Amino acid sequence: MSKKTLVILGGGESGVGAAILGKEKGFNVFLSDAGRLSDHYRGILEEEAIPFEEGSHTMEILLGADEVVKSPGIPLDAPAVKAIREKGIPVISEIELAGRYTDAKMVCITGSNGKTTTTLLTYHILRAAGVNVGLAGNVGRSLALQVARCNFDVYVIELSSFQLDNMYDFKANIAVLLNITPDHLDRYDHQMENYVKAKFRILQNLTPEDAFIFWQDDPVIRRQLERITTEAQLYPFAEHREEGTAAWVGGDDDSTLYVETPGEKLRMPRADLSLNGLHNLYNSMAAALSACILDINKDTIREALGNFEGVEHRLEPCGTLDGVRYINDSKATNVNSTWYALESMPKGVVLILGGKDKGNDYSEILPLVKEKVKAIVCMGKDNSKLMDFFGPHIARMADTHSLDEAVEACRRFAEAGDTVLLSPCCASFDLFTSYEDRGRRFKDAVKALGAK
Repeated sequence: MSKKTLVILGGGESGVGAAILGKEKGFNVFLSDAGRLSDHYRGILEEEAIPFEEGSHTMEILLGADEVVKSPGIPLDAPAVKAIREKGIPVISEIELAGRYTDAKMVCITGSNGKTTTTLLTYHILRAAGVNVGLAGNVGRSLALQVARCNFDVYVIELSSFQLDNMYDFKANIAVLLNITPDHLDRYDHQMENYVKAKFRILQNLTPEDAFIFWQDDPVIRRQLERITTEAQLYPFAEHREEGTAAWVGGDDDSTLYVETPGEKLRMPRADLSLNGLHNLYNSMAAALSACILDINKDTIREALGNFEGVEHRLEPCGTLDGVRYINDSKATNVNSTWYALESMPKGVVLILGGKDKGNDYSEILPLVKEKVKAIVCMGKDNSKLMDFFGPHIARMADTHSLDEAVEACRRFAEAGDTVLLSPCCASFDLFTSYEDRGRRFKDAVKALGAK
């Protein structure tokens, strides 16, 4: 019997991991990337003796596949993907492939905002408890690579809507849905309903033994739950206790975090949480619920919630110069994420916005901008939409087209006691290679200011 051919589209962390797992499982594997591979991933493929191409697609090879693994960054309407699907060849995600070859428990976390923090916090708690746990998805190493080379009992996986798009038989044991706000609508025909359906794919295949953790007060989640059913056990969390709520705050002045699952009750002073802000309260609730469902010791959960160090590029302090605080929130690539950042700020904010607009509606943050922002610095190739929207409301604005220009404008606007907040609302790909690149270059620029 001849081997099946597995074609991998995309040669990043996800694609190379899928290629290695495919080889381990006896497929004829071929990896194709329309762009250039990094030296790191090219070296791995050469060392593993996995055939690949870069800079173009050989359609004859792609259309001869029995199955195709598509990296999440490649849209479904890419010409190569359309041709593959039109021929009836199955297109799956790396997560779908990996799930076929492991019996490990899966804690899967998605949402428009807070995914990375909640994923890393959950992983931190489980590691502190001595669990044999792997970290995968949008953070950590490829799940497929870990399934091929490691033997973890539990995986904590951050899942984007793009990864969920091509998952079919994969199943979470604990599914976490933090929130849903408009994001990536350019990938979903600018239809919010399509994006919502993609996020809710995290519920597919759940059984009565599985758990679904979600934010009870999210209006989009609530509406969608009225339309669909799930067999999973429900663990909603909210700022205040409602019927059926499994995690909330209460006590004097809302000073205590409460988490309750069948047979487990956890209490913790809110002041002892390492992460501040309302958004991080929700992230802590979701992580604590996951840990309780996995029967982690309550003292371990409390200690881990209290000593977690946070996530780079998410409300990350990066220095105080001349009495002005500088905050790197480059991970805020959508409007709702910037809303949470502003919600946690005092008045006197110089706000850096801009980048690749994804069909954003900035009206959501306008009340907080009016309340807390003294100046806006737009940083992008084309800032016209931002300038037009905020211009009538904010007297002090700057139209800049590089990081150096933006930081210099912030320095002119900011005074002692103010906060310069990089929380762009937009993707980074107009001026930067990634939000990480944007955030690190911002931090470097702040350091350089201090050296002057």
